[in-house]
Amino acid sequence: MAKAKSLYVCSECGYESAKWYGKCPGCGEWNTMNEQQINSVSPGGTKSRKSGSYSAKVMRLSEISGDIERRISTGVSEFDRVLGGGIVIGSLVLISGDPGIGKSTILLQICEHLGKSRKVLYVSGEESASQIKLRAGRLGVTTENLGILAETDIGVIVETIKTDKPDVVIIDSIQTMVYDEISSTAGSITQVRECTNILMHLAKSLEIPILVVGHVNKDGAIAGPKVLEHIVDTVLYFEGERNYSYRILRGVKNRFGSTNEIGVFEMKQNGLQEVENPSLLMLSGRPKNVSGTCVACVMEGSRPILAEVQGLVTATGFGTPRRMSTGFDYNRMAMILAVLEKRAGYYFNSMDTYINVIGGLRLDEPAADLTVAMALVSSLKDIVVKDNIIAFGEIGLAGEIRAVNNCEQRISESIRLGFDKCIIPFHNYKGLSKNLKVSADIIPVRSVREAFNAITE
Repeated sequence: MAKAKSLYVCSECGYESAKWYGKCPGCGEWNTMNEQQINSVSPGGTKSRKSGSYSAKVMRLSEISGDIERRISTGVSEFDRVLGGGIVIGSLVLISGDPGIGKSTILLQICEHLGKSRKVLYVSGEESASQIKLRAGRLGVTTENLGILAETDIGVIVETIKTDKPDVVIIDSIQTMVYDEISSTAGSITQVRECTNILMHLAKSLEIPILVVGHVNKDGAIAGPKVLEHIVDTVLYFEGERNYSYRILRGVKNRFGSTNEIGVFEMKQNGLQEVENPSLLMLSGRPKNVSGTCVACVMEGSRPILAEVQGLVTATGFGTPRRMSTGFDYNRMAMILAVLEKRAGYYFNSMDTYINVIGGLRLDEPAADLTVAMALVSSLKDIVVKDNIIAFGEIGLAGEIRAVNNCEQRISESIRLGFDKCIIPFHNYKGLSKNLKVSADIIPVRSVREAFNAITE
């Protein structure tokens, strides 16, 4: 019998090597290289075939049917929005996030709607059937078409799916699944990869959509193998702070739709509830006549969302001023501070600086640069930015305000929510419609200095 070969795989990033390293060459983490046994098993758990024994049929592009993909509505509009209109038949969807963020909750909730017209199989490797029953009762899930299978053996699960023939399958979670022909433990790189490959082949061959739950590690990446993202069709991330009740479902990869859409939920006692108007939620409780606060309008896919950005600038008690950012990139905040000092004459070198985005939202779009700058300068000068003002634009290193996309849509959403004074990039002003220019006081600016002068006039 041939001796099984060993492979060392990083548990953080999935880097593979024939020899052991104390420090992973891929991600730089220490003591993360774990030994895995390599078995001669091909993807999907089938034995390898001799070369030339079989041949596959090649199809011409003109012979392939061009039917529009069939989708299943989950009954949760925010969930459907992120998926691109619903679950595609035969797709493999990965849902990941921090422990306790709401992954299992949202999946059990959509079972209630799916069970009205379709047969659903919920496979749990972490909870018993009685535990799922208790959670379903709390969430109000009473459908008769929901089947529960508490099993971790992927072979047994595959045979059950082939026999039971459900319309939708949910796997919670992929890290608990075990393929008995592999000697490594559950949750290892090899086990997770092979189990996901088996589910992928099953979904495509039987045209059954499969939703898979994946845990994340301390860095927020999918635990173990990064290769999971390459195997599945769609990757969804649940984001949110534990101290906040709001959750954001974001599409990271989607072969059947846009990856820019987000869904907003609020965690309540009876489960996750949709937030149809996130802007009103983010702006609720906004303080009046207080310096250091400004409102941003960012695009999340096709949806404009308004968020309050707060800045606090105070004299430091140490030799080196402190910088802290929550909900906004720290390095980008440092760049904005440098531009404000060099190009606009606002000095923060002896000031502690804090930035916070209210509601647990994270602003990754460059259009939020001007809002952050306005909040910081407002706090530095102790000048209030009026409640009816909104500002957005990208800041360049020369201090200029660069144009952003979807300007008209941002302004229209701002007007709808009561903001009648908009500070926008100068180059966006030319393309605005006449009706929009009449609807609000739109101020085009070329630099940060012009933007701050506009609120003091």
